[in-house]
Amino acid sequence: MNSKVTYIIGGIFTAYLLFVAVVIFVYEPQPEDRAWDDRQAFNLQKMSDIHFGQNLDEIRTLLGSADFVEAKTGLDGQYQVLYYRTHHIKSDGVTTKEECTPLLFRDNLLVAWGQDTQQQYFDVPITQQAPQ
Repeated sequence: MNSKVTYIIGGIFTAYLLFVAVVIFVYEPQPEDRAWDDRQAFNLQKMSDIHFGQNLDEIRTLLGSADFVEAKTGLDGQYQVLYYRTHHIKSDGVTTKEECTPLLFRDNLLVAWGQDTQQQYFDVPITQQAPQ
């Protein structure tokens, strides 16, 4: 009887160790599941991999959900700006747009990112008609 219990406990322990090993080596948390400082470092690292003309879906796959999103229809297309946290300003527990890098998309393609991007977005005139 004792040998059966020993084998059962050993088997359960071995299964547990295998489970832990799989989780440690295989599981990769989504960007939005990370702590703010880890996500900030992750976003900064991944920003070096983006390029002009990249699709909105590719960026979302690469960086995860944005911290802030704005959108409008301009005279020459639909615009979206996604804000991703990339630098720390104040330890208040709240992410602000000032702590983020904006990425500007026109018709779902990346056209700008960085400091001047937000002003470029604001400078686009809004159309009065709904898109067709």
